Order: sequence, then structure tokens, then C-alpha cells
Amino acid sequence: MEPQERLDRIVRQIAQNMVAEVCSAYVLRADGVLELYATVGLNPMAVHQTALRLGQGLVGTIASSARPLNLAEAQKHPAFQYLPETGEEVYNSFLGVPILRAGRTLGVLVVQNEAHRAYGEDEVEALETVAMVIGELIAAGELKRLSHDGVELDLNRPVTSSGRALAEGIGLGHVVLHEPRIVVTDLFNEDSEAEIERLAAALSSLRLTIDDMLSRREVAFEGEHRDVLETYRMFAHDKGWVRRLEEAIRNGLTAEASVEKVQSDMRARMSAVNDPYLRERMNDFDDLANRLLRELMGEDIATREEKLPSDTIVVARTMGAAELLDYPRKNLRGLVLEDGAPTSHVVIVARAMGIPVVGQVKGIVALSENADPIIVDGLSGDVHLRPQPDVEAAYAEKVRFRARRQQEYRDLRDKPSVTRDGEAFHLHMNAGLLVDLPQLDESGAEGIGLFRTELQFMVADTFPRAEAQESLYRSVIEAAGPKPVIFRSLDIGGDKVLPYFRSAPHEENPALGWRAIRLSLDRPGLFRTQMRALLKASAGRELRVMLPMVTDIGEIEQARSIINREVQHLSRFGHGLPTRLHIGAMLEVPALLFDLDALMKAVDFVSIGSNDLFQFLTATDRGNPQIAARFEPLSRPFLRALKSVAEAAARNGVSLSLCGELAGKPLSAMALAAIGIRDLSMSAASIGPVKAALLATNLAELRAVIDTAIENDGIATDMQPVIREFADKHDIPYN
Repeated sequence: MEPQERLDRIVRQIAQNMVAEVCSAYVLRADGVLELYATVGLNPMAVHQTALRLGQGLVGTIASSARPLNLAEAQKHPAFQYLPETGEEVYNSFLGVPILRAGRTLGVLVVQNEAHRAYGEDEVEALETVAMVIGELIAAGELKRLSHDGVELDLNRPVTSSGRALAEGIGLGHVVLHEPRIVVTDLFNEDSEAEIERLAAALSSLRLTIDDMLSRREVAFEGEHRDVLETYRMFAHDKGWVRRLEEAIRNGLTAEASVEKVQSDMRARMSAVNDPYLRERMNDFDDLANRLLRELMGEDIATREEKLPSDTIVVARTMGAAELLDYPRKNLRGLVLEDGAPTSHVVIVARAMGIPVVGQVKGIVALSENADPIIVDGLSGDVHLRPQPDVEAAYAEKVRFRARRQQEYRDLRDKPSVTRDGEAFHLHMNAGLLVDLPQLDESGAEGIGLFRTELQFMVADTFPRAEAQESLYRSVIEAAGPKPVIFRSLDIGGDKVLPYFRSAPHEENPALGWRAIRLSLDRPGLFRTQMRALLKASAGRELRVMLPMVTDIGEIEQARSIINREVQHLSRFGHGLPTRLHIGAMLEVPALLFDLDALMKAVDFVSIGSNDLFQFLTATDRGNPQIAARFEPLSRPFLRALKSVAEAAARNGVSLSLCGELAGKPLSAMALAAIGIRDLSMSAASIGPVKAALLATNLAELRAVIDTAIENDGIATDMQPVIREFADKHDIPYN
């Protein structure tokens, strides 16, 4: 039977069974237009001629909201729009439901009657069930050539989506959905009671599985934290959810189809919710529904890893840092998120693992299927799903070019870090996990300029015990060998929320709130435990501890006092101690810019945290996509501030470094070195490009150019064109 004939038969049968004078099916085209594909009762000449935009008329309203409309007097609804070619003006009552698949609206199914009547709940349920069948017909691509305007409906068409580049790199591979859609092929049941029994058995098995997870010592099974598992258990025992599943079965669906229907309805209705807590609960519900589907279909979750392609690109709505670590690193080529920000925990971990990430790609999960070819461009923020051959070939060449460049950078590893005019510079790498450490030698870094100790806390399900902290720190120190490591004390709070940290308050402005050293000093037990672990792990070696988010010199003195008490305690009980202890501060809060000499006298070293310092100086939330790129860090005011810090450090004989995104970009690294900051810490992947640029730079000449520019109020604030012009003139590589 031809697709059009099949669709015509479906609408006729619906009209007969529901005693409706009209039944119409509208299909959403790739250009966002709902086209009338089949009807009984309306003018047959309107098929493939009538079209509505999303949000236009009653049909467009249903498609945009993904919710049914049940009206006794349709023409009185404010969204009603009269379409003269259809001849529908005589019909008063109206029932329309979205055609959904995996939470994505593919069209609208409508019944109408001349009499004023309200359709019953069972009729709404029946129409939604049939809409699922039409959804599978659309998704199979059978209707793609029927459109009057020739606009594609095929879900396998190439799609390019733009998001935000969150971690550099280019990944070519195949989609692995983090919350994969289970394909349900058997939709209608022959024995409702037998299906309800199957559902009950699967639910019982699911509940036992969750209870088993919670009873283990290591509850982070498949990366979920304990509070998530508790939420799963609550959902799994939710009577309302079970009742909706059973109702769908009694309306003729199989157990699997009932789960998909309830899941799809819930996801569509929650799609417009902006509250992050509610969206997170929806993600929990999605995962639980998928687990139930696997129980019903007999799929072994444990075998999933074995099925991963060697070029896996994970596509997810959102995910935790620990969940990403569940995927074998050797398989990962990239990560695409519907949510995500530069400071998201999972992005920080992915960046540390050297995986390109693009975030804020709306709707990518619904557009993707497992094993779809995909390209992730972590430079431009573009994602190419099912790319055209010429696009794929162009990106393959880009990857080959980057590989050649990386080999050139590797060849620079053993060259002395000296500028063209003989001034030394020092490049260190940022780290936070054991998986980062092999890159220390591979990149040619002189040491670890920033070890983020909070990542161990972010990927754990409970506060790491002292022994676990000590073991990690000792492993880092041993892996670094003679190279120095700067450990940043626990920097949680703000955007770095630990799910198991119950005493963390809700804050209106967490970036300026209870975080970093403020939290550590208010919870001295937590700080003491970490310092004791660091001191014991560093026995016989130098230990460098850096305090984040310092605002007042008194905070440094309080922290030093706590650390000294731990030194005395360990000494009293005969533990080995570091040969030397260096205590430093991160300069992230602008207040310290007006107390620089006092700061330099209070510490052994200073590291500028350029990300936070810049956002606080410019009052720019770097996690807000609307304004994150509004201001340029290489600006006259910011370079003046950084230069004043460099001068104060030199005046007081204190070691100064900078860690943050500025350090890892060749142009900004050149500017930093020119104003006196020649100790930089960055991602391992950035060391090669930065070193290549600095080796080719005459700092004295660049310093003269920059000094003139930042003192000249008559030119533009943005210094980037000045530095780029200098680089171009002297053939300095910076791209």
C-alpha cells in the first residue's frame, strides 16, 4: 500500500471509530510549516495545499506547545484561524493532539464535529495512541516525497546546528546518545492483562536494581550520584506514573509502547520549562523510563560499553562529570550538549581529557539517532549531523592539518623556552584528574601550574575521605617527578555545586557568594582534612598550596594558621613533612588590586585567575551566553590592571603566574609576556601553539608597542588588533 493511501485509510478509520465528521493529519515540514497531508470531511483539494506555520491557528498552537486542545466551540478560541480552502467553518467542536516521537513534535492529528461537544478523556487517549503510529510512519521517511512544495520531511537529512564552543578541537565520529531512545516496534497488544503483568514484573525488577545500587558502598553506578538514585526510587514507586502506564495498556498499547507514550508526553510538556531543578528531574525521569524499556525488551545494560563505536561522540541533554568518565577514554572523540557552559563540571572534565565540546545545541538529542555520522567543531561551535560528503571531506582535511600542526608543536618540546630576544618564559599545564597527567610530558609543560583539587570532589558520590585525597595527591606528585605542582585548595561553591553537600545555601548570586576560601574558612574541618592529606602526600618534597578567591589579606593569615597547626600535629606524631611549604593566593577579586604590596608580603607566590578577575572587573557573567563575549579581555583597562600586578610582584620579588583562558591563546600570551607575566598555566593542548608564538616574538619590540597602546586613551579600547598587526608583521604564528 502506498504511503498516501495508508495515511488516507488511517484518517477514515479514526473518523468512523470516533463518529467524527472530520479527521485531518498535518505533518511538520523541515521548514517549520505544518502541511495538510490527509483529511476526511474537509475539502480534499486542500490536501498538500493548506499550510500553517508553527503557532498559527489551532493546529499551529498544538504543534508549538506539544499539548492537546479539546474545544466545544473552536471558533471562539483566540488562536482560531479560518482557512477558506478547507471548508471547515461549519464545524464547531475540535480535538487536536500532537504527533510525537521521542518528545519531538512531527505533526498534529485533528478530529472535528458540527455539534457542540466536549470529547472525553478516553477519546483524547485513543487519538494520542493513533498519533504514535503516524509518528512512526513519518519517522520512517515514507511520507517524504508527498509534500506539494517538495520540502523534505526525512529525519535523515543533513542538519547543521550552531551552539557554543566549550572545549577546543574537532571530532569526527558516530552518535552515541547518552539517553538512547529505545526503538519500540510492537505498538498494539492482544492481551491487556498479560501486558500489565509484564509491566509489573519489569517494574519489580527495576525497583530491585535501584535498591541494589543504593545498598552498595560505591553507589555511583553508571555515574549517578546517590541523590539521583533516591529520586529514581521515588519515581519507580510513583503510583501516578504506574497508573498512566496501565491506562495506556488498557487502551490497546503494549507495555513498551505505553512507557514510550507516557515518557514522550511528559518530555514534550516539560520542554518549555526553564526551571533548572525541574529540568533535572525530567532528565532523571527520562533515564528511569529508558531503564524500564530495557527491562521490558530484555536489553543487558552491562553490554553497552562493548557496543560503543571506536569513534564515539556522546550526544546528551545534560550529564554529570562522573557520567562522562563512565565512557572509555579511548573511544571518545567529542561531546555535544543541549545545555552546558564553560564552567559546567562535565565541560571542565572533558576539556581536561582533551575532548572537543559544543554546548547549547538546542534539540540535538531529538534530531539524532544512534550511529548517525556527526562532526563536532569545538572551534566554531558548529555541529554537523549526517554531514554531506563534501563537508565531511573538508573536516577530515582539517583534522589532518591539526595533526600535522600538533607534530610541529611536539618537535618544539625540547627547545629552550626563550623569546627571540633572549627573555625566558615558563609554560605550565592545568590539571585536576589522574587522566590529565600523561599530558605533562607529552605537552612539554614545565610543571602543573594549577591542580584543581575540587574535581575529585565533583566526580565522587560523597566527600572523599582523607585517605582517598592523600592517595590522589601522592599519585600526582609521583607522576610529576621533579616538576613542580601547585595545588589549589578546594574551590567549590558558586557554580561548582556538590550534590551531596547539603549545607550549601541557595544564593541569588553564587559567583559572589559562599565559595572557595570563604567556604573553607567557615568549614575548617573540611579545610584541615585536605591540608593534612596534602602535607602527608608531599613528605620529602616541596609543597605549593594556592588559596582561591582571596578578598582580604586576613583570609591568608587565617588559612596559614590552620595549615601551621596541621604541620605541628603531623610533626608531633612523627609523620613525614614537606621539605618546604609555599603558600600562595589566586588574585581573582578586584579588591586586591588596591592592596598589592600587602598581598605580595603575605604570600610566597601569586597566580592571577584571569577568568574570574575579568568577569568581576567588567561585571560580566561569563556563563551567560548573551554577554559572555561582549567585552574583550585584551583591552586597555584589563591590561593596565594586569601590568600593575606584574610591577608589584617584581617590586617585592614574588613569583607571579597567570592561569585562565588568556594564558592559552597565542595573542594574549604574547601580550602577557610583554607586560611582565612570563609564567603561564593553560590546558595541555594550548602549550604548543603558545610556545611557537613566544619563540618567534621579540618581547622588547612588542613591549614598546603595547606600552604605547595601553597608555594612549585616544585609540580603541580593544588591544587585540594592535597585537595581531604586530604578529602579522613579524610572521608570528598565532592561529
